[in-house]
Amino acid sequence: MANRGHTQYRTTRRTSHFSITLYIFLLFVFSMFVFFLYTKDIAEDEEKHVLASEKKETESEQNEDNSVWEASQSHGLHPCVKPTAKYKAALGWNRYLTVKSNGGLNQMRMGIADMVAVAHVMNATLVIPQLDKRSFWQDSSTFSDIFDENHFIKTLQGDLRIIRELPKEIESLPRARKHFTSWSGVGYYEEMTQSWKEHQVIHVAKSDSRLANNELPLDIQRLRCRALYNALRFSPPIEKLGKKLVEQLQTRAKRYVALHLRYEKDMLSFTGCTYGLTDAEAEELRLMRENTNHWKIKIINSTEQRIGGFCPLTPKEVGLFLQALGYPPSTLIYIAAGEIYGGNARLSELTSRFPNVVFKEMLATPEDLRGFANHASQNAALDYLISVESDVFIPSHSGNMARAVEGHRRFLGHRKTVTPDRKGLVEIFDKLEAGQLDGQSFSHLVRHLHKNRQGAPRKRAGAPPGVKGRARSRLEESFYQNPYPECICSSRTRVRN
Repeated sequence: MANRGHTQYRTTRRTSHFSITLYIFLLFVFSMFVFFLYTKDIAEDEEKHVLASEKKETESEQNEDNSVWEASQSHGLHPCVKPTAKYKAALGWNRYLTVKSNGGLNQMRMGIADMVAVAHVMNATLVIPQLDKRSFWQDSSTFSDIFDENHFIKTLQGDLRIIRELPKEIESLPRARKHFTSWSGVGYYEEMTQSWKEHQVIHVAKSDSRLANNELPLDIQRLRCRALYNALRFSPPIEKLGKKLVEQLQTRAKRYVALHLRYEKDMLSFTGCTYGLTDAEAEELRLMRENTNHWKIKIINSTEQRIGGFCPLTPKEVGLFLQALGYPPSTLIYIAAGEIYGGNARLSELTSRFPNVVFKEMLATPEDLRGFANHASQNAALDYLISVESDVFIPSHSGNMARAVEGHRRFLGHRKTVTPDRKGLVEIFDKLEAGQLDGQSFSHLVRHLHKNRQGAPRKRAGAPPGVKGRARSRLEESFYQNPYPECICSSRTRVRN
């Protein structure tokens, strides 16, 4: 009996241990089930949140596309630079035109294109131009450092003869030194051919703005376009690095704005614009202007300059402008410019609104830029390439680069270029500063003011009414800013004049 009781006790004890183990196991399984069910709900909620965010971002991007990124319709317009059936190449085997280009990169580029046309009119052989090495930028670059010399010669071989240097037997001959009159027509240069009776070589001291914007033969205008857009390709190192930097920008964001922020020391000094600067900064700029011999105007009223719309937008004003147009704070902005006057402190007035701002130094490696050090024109060439390829180009001031880039973008299909109405903006900025406008009213006024200033197709503008004489040529829209209609062919759709 005792043994049987002891056996029952052990059996009951084993059963009790088994029940406890089973209970713990079932409790563990149930806990894991509840845990997985809970985490599944969390994952589904997170997935729904991500999908909702992505949908919101996609809708936002679609809205941005329509409002701030898309260019105007080009109405089927397309580049047309081929010569007419009447066109004949210049021979000029025993007549030579040597040229001293002047100014910065784009002033020289447009001047060289003019000289190609002038050499053709004068039936001369063009010698590869010498570049300006004594201007403000002090750039020692040669023609072949900046441009693809072989490509330049080959591309224009059907138009005129181009050689790298004068033949030895010609080099020592006396030259007729000419300062051709600005904005001259074909008749003027046909008269200049009388110089060939006494000289085999004519040396042109300056190349900028030597041809009129309008009333030139169609073949001459198209030759200017072939020279500027086809023949004057940048040198292989510049083209290669420019392409690399564009690809880097396109990797960082779907779209980018190229901002030509003309807020360098020389620009502010030359224009006499001191709005928003300290007294010490204004005096520094005045002294620079006073000591720069080739700047003729020394005394400038800064307030009158700004009211007249002759001053570049400040970094703060650019930020307000972009914000009013509807660009989001995340917009990738490439600064196509030199050193900003006032440094990062002044630039922060823009980056406080648009922090995603980059310079070429932030995209390229030190090794990439080593060969570009102390070569302002080569650096400007990089800025030019990046600006032409941008989704939107915005210049803060008119100038040779702003005009050249706008014209090139029109030639390539009227890519979006927003040109600030600086005179109109001053009044709006001042009202905002005085508290007379709220943000919504400010944005409405800015957008309305720039409705027709976004690179849409239109024929080149003439001088303002009532302007006569040589001033008329100076105030006309530059041929290189808008080469329509000569180099951009019209389609069946009518374009606004």
